[in-house]
Amino acid sequence: MWRSVLSVEHTVIEKIELETVKGEDVLVASVRPHWSRRGRCGRCGRRAAGYDTGGGPRRWRGMDAGTTRVYLQAPAPRVRCAEHGVTVAAVPWARHGSRFTTAFEDTCAWLACHTALSTLTVLLRVTWRSVAAIVTRVVAERAASVDRLAGLRRIGIDEISYRRGYRYLLCVVDHDTGRLVWAAKGRNADTLRRFFDLLGVQRAAGLTHVSADGAEWIHQVVAERAPQAVLCLDSFHVVAGGVRWCV
Repeated sequence: MWRSVLSVEHTVIEKIELETVKGEDVLVASVRPHWSRRGRCGRCGRRAAGYDTGGGPRRWRGMDAGTTRVYLQAPAPRVRCAEHGVTVAAVPWARHGSRFTTAFEDTCAWLACHTALSTLTVLLRVTWRSVAAIVTRVVAERAASVDRLAGLRRIGIDEISYRRGYRYLLCVVDHDTGRLVWAAKGRNADTLRRFFDLLGVQRAAGLTHVSADGAEWIHQVVAERAPQAVLCLDSFHVVAGGVRWCV
């Protein structure tokens, strides 16, 4: 029952206690990984030799039980991984390097997509910096498990500005799904070539259509890396050009 309440798997729950922290009652669950999940590298998940007991017990913030904060508490031993060296052992209830449970972070990331940041921080009682770090971890995990560049046929290339127009991101979207598949800082030929380097020659040959604005450097790189693709103006610039012509 408590595993369901705490939204954890492969976890042994030893005891549940109610503590008072800074005048607030909090629920603390003492837990440990199931034997099959012990002694694994926190970065790659492979089994590794034990190194030491770490810095003592740690706490991870979990989903609230009503209005009561919930924490999971467990030892944080370190292991020596053949690839990543000495690192904190993995735990099944949280991502590596996080002080929040996976369930908490997934909920936070979902809310970040569907509500205002000010509302989210009040609802979950976290700082906006914590929200930014959580979103970064969740996106990185999901991106590592999905090849966004697979099966691309029709793409759009454009840049967006931030910091009051002083900095730019070059973005590539998949017209068939409407999803952003790649983005990087900069707006020049070298930045776009980085996308095609990642895409690879074989997948670039599968592109049939590329939409972009009238920037010559985009046309040049597309002609170099995907000469078979039909290059056309995106709808925004087509409409904008038509309005200027009418005026």
